[in-house]
Amino acid sequence: MNQSFVSSSNTEKLEAAFSRWSRATACAAKVGKGLSKDEKAKELATDYWLEAIDLRHRYGHNLNLYHDAWCNSQSSQPFFYWLDMGDGKDVDLKECRRMDLESQVIQYLAPKEREAYEVIVEHGKLVYRQGGAFVDTSKGIKWMFVLSTSRSLYVGQKKRGMFQHSSFVAGAATIAAGRIVASNGLLEAIWAYSGHYCPTEEHFMELIQFLEEHHVDLTNVKKGPIDDDVQPVVKAKSVDNTSAPPLENSIPPVKTGNESGVVRSNAI
Repeated sequence: MNQSFVSSSNTEKLEAAFSRWSRATACAAKVGKGLSKDEKAKELATDYWLEAIDLRHRYGHNLNLYHDAWCNSQSSQPFFYWLDMGDGKDVDLKECRRMDLESQVIQYLAPKEREAYEVIVEHGKLVYRQGGAFVDTSKGIKWMFVLSTSRSLYVGQKKRGMFQHSSFVAGAATIAAGRIVASNGLLEAIWAYSGHYCPTEEHFMELIQFLEEHHVDLTNVKKGPIDDDVQPVVKAKSVDNTSAPPLENSIPPVKTGNESGVVRSNAI
């Protein structure tokens, strides 16, 4: 075999590997983004790191099921290569059909995009910065919030498998995350609730302090679930309104996986 061809082939492989790792490193950096701004910040739970690293941001629950299948295959191929182009490209799990894996993609907002969801406080009421509409959560629809490490508050509708807490800050660390109920700008209920961030009581108190500093009257605000919400158990290591775009048609629940909670080192 021509030595120059072998050398060229090896060079291309090295360049491809370097490109993949450079890309993955940049994506993985999103997970810790914001931690340096506040030591109390909460990074994305480990069960959702694959979601953040994935260039398409496919739903973390679904990716974990296929990650388990990859682990069981003992393949030497990197996970995402195995999944999309390698030996696992035709794998179609009963627990999560390939169609669901490919269609349930989490929207990660760019800085300009998230401006539509930013909420400020005016005269004690929650108002969207863009357009000035009051935050008014629809009944029967789950609404969520995130307080970023830069102390910006974002509010929007939850859409399972498409728009979740990680969407607001593109998988970066947060100060607080949870559910919210408001009517005509008046806060009625708020509580910590997020499988993506697993907020603690300490994180919730950071939010309460933020609201008090901005003169939101919390006297009659319920600080706990008003429906059947139960904080999701995530195997994390001790890790439509008038101004925001409409998010409708909820997606059926998806079973979770990745019982080991471990991501292999060659998962990229």
